[in-house]
Amino acid sequence: MTVTQPAPIATEFTNLHRHIGRPLGRPLTLAVAGAGARGSGYALLAAEGDIPVRITALAEPRTGRRDQLAARLGVPAEHCHDDWRELAAGPRVADAVVIAVQDAQHLEAAEQFTARGYDILLEKPMATTVDEVDRIAAAAEAAGVSLTVCHVMRYSPYSVRVKEIVASGRIGDVVSVQHLEPIGYWHYAHSYVRGNWRREDTSSFMLLTKTCHDIDWIGHIVGRPVEAVSSFGSLSHFRPENAPEGSTDRCVTCPLNDTCAYSALKLYPVGLREGGVKRYFTRIAADELTEDAVERALTDGPYGRCVYRSDNDVVDHQVVTLVYEGGATAAFTATAFTPQENRHTKIFGTRGQLSGDGRHIEVYDFTTDERTVIDTDNGGAGAAEGHGGGDAGLVAAFVRAHHQGRPELLLTGAGESRDSHRVVFAAEQARRSGRVVVLAGTA
Repeated sequence: MTVTQPAPIATEFTNLHRHIGRPLGRPLTLAVAGAGARGSGYALLAAEGDIPVRITALAEPRTGRRDQLAARLGVPAEHCHDDWRELAAGPRVADAVVIAVQDAQHLEAAEQFTARGYDILLEKPMATTVDEVDRIAAAAEAAGVSLTVCHVMRYSPYSVRVKEIVASGRIGDVVSVQHLEPIGYWHYAHSYVRGNWRREDTSSFMLLTKTCHDIDWIGHIVGRPVEAVSSFGSLSHFRPENAPEGSTDRCVTCPLNDTCAYSALKLYPVGLREGGVKRYFTRIAADELTEDAVERALTDGPYGRCVYRSDNDVVDHQVVTLVYEGGATAAFTATAFTPQENRHTKIFGTRGQLSGDGRHIEVYDFTTDERTVIDTDNGGAGAAEGHGGGDAGLVAAFVRAHHQGRPELLLTGAGESRDSHRVVFAAEQARRSGRVVVLAGTA
């Protein structure tokens, strides 16, 4: 089975230089379309960084969250909108826009904002179909604007160092890669059983919504295009037939909370008292960080449902095998059934091996039998807290690139993101068909 790739957008970084102009003699202005966890996070990182940025407009349907963020960022009421379409339809009010609306709206939003001349920071996934991905890349090119997809994993201090080591030839030529995305049992239950990414018809398949940046990251490290892909996976556990005897539809009425690993009562109330990942999930589940708001959310909202009696249909584990130009291979595993922790990677080269855990890198040299350990200390950022510094790195690069006229700081453009997304779609096609998918004409 062969999937034909489109011709690459010509001279990717030449176009980035054309799209990003001279340094600005004033603060960079930024609009935000979608103020959920990702959109608000990017906006705050931009506004509170060391480069002058002014948030000029905000679109978010949830009034409480919009008003709270607007007050913190100093966005005037007349530039706060219930719908991002109102923002896009009006006069251009910023140099660039963060698009962090629901995945299914990415195409429409990207086309409307590019038509208005905004440079774009687009949350992953780029879009939910191959055709939509191609259209977004084409729209950015036709409008002459810069489009950066949030491949945050590329921008962490750890990833920068891994890329440098591999590119230096220190472990020789890359022969194969093992990469694990330990989604975390709580993260998976929150986002892919109870949350917005639980169904393909309202979002998309798990490999796209969760791990498109893992596929992108592996390709970034290997530095070659993918030629063929195979994949296997299924929804094996979070199914009605696996519900424990005596369990109920909602955790607040269930007598088995003390013995259920996935009880909502074990996560969301705790988030009121603890920071980190538990507070992050609680903030998404409830309108406010109060006991009453959490109780309402678990009684009536989706985050209080039994994980075995939800309407989810996306896979809970998947493996992908990739073959790159020149013969290098990669084996990628994404699974729900892990603690909440960083990704684990081994890169096997002709002169050595690199092992990494998102912070520490160990390089084993075949010639000397020596092991070198490198600590890429990311300031304590954990797996769910800023992607190990990747969120901050991405936003800093985006802001500096556009404020200082330095497009070389952006590690991808629309064309490269389009190509890595097409590999993800090919992998899902391989899983569904049980066949190897060959990507012809990969850039």
